[in-house]
Amino acid sequence: MKKNSILSVAFIALFFVAASGYCEQWQELVEQKASGSINWTRGIIQAKGIGVPPEKYYGKPQARPMALRAARLDAMRNLLEATKGVRINSATTVKDYVVESDIIMSGVDGMVKGAQVVKQEYLSDGTVEVTMQMSLHGGFAQLLLPKEIKHIESIKPVMPVKPVMETPPSPPVEFSLPVSKPAIDVLFTGLVVDAKGISVRPAMAPKILDENGQEVYGSAFVSREFAVQQGMSGYAKEISAAQNNPRVTNNPLTVKGLKTEGPGNSDIVISNIDASRLRSASEHLSFLKKCRVMIVVD
Repeated sequence: MKKNSILSVAFIALFFVAASGYCEQWQELVEQKASGSINWTRGIIQAKGIGVPPEKYYGKPQARPMALRAARLDAMRNLLEATKGVRINSATTVKDYVVESDIIMSGVDGMVKGAQVVKQEYLSDGTVEVTMQMSLHGGFAQLLLPKEIKHIESIKPVMPVKPVMETPPSPPVEFSLPVSKPAIDVLFTGLVVDAKGISVRPAMAPKILDENGQEVYGSAFVSREFAVQQGMSGYAKEISAAQNNPRVTNNPLTVKGLKTEGPGNSDIVISNIDASRLRSASEHLSFLKKCRVMIVVD
């Protein structure tokens, strides 16, 4: 009985671990391409390749290494194609950049060749399947993020100046009333944009606009080192997951996306009221500078 109880507990624990992992994957925003996939939540591009040894080498020691080499080459080709489909902003993809610039094409090609092999499978018929991945951040972001994203110096909070007022005569003690304290503005630590239901398509450099078309968040608001390290925004499929993401720390402002803008549907319009709340304090500009923004999509 005791042994059966231990086995039952172990089985339940394994079930919950597996279920937890499945839920996490289910909440990730993964864009499928014909040649691979872009995981916008984790910031990675993945592609698979299949290699088959030449028929004359079946059963020989050279078969497996040759199949592995062929699989890696196939994975790199697919990874390059998937990478070309990454949206930089609402109007531009990586493919547009590499067509215009040999330097960018060479840089992207080099990164693909240096991509990490994360999985190798050897099948019984001698076929090898390889999965490779590379990051959307770091060197890739440095190469492809718009040049107008510059380093921004620290933003210092602007302290309000208190007006000098004459001290009124004190009322008699027996009739004095408690003085209410002025309301303190809430300081937010990040921004969560609920863009469910408006068909937003993720991009490396999205914009957030107010209803008048004025930019509330975009290339001019972020400091390049933060955009390169972690991307201009994170993406999630559930609001609770976005609000609890360490990226926006403990008190994010949550706003509703009203519609998309731009040919690629990557820019989001929010209400003028929400835009005003974002613009209300220099502390908010500070978290925007650090790219503490999460976007929730379908």
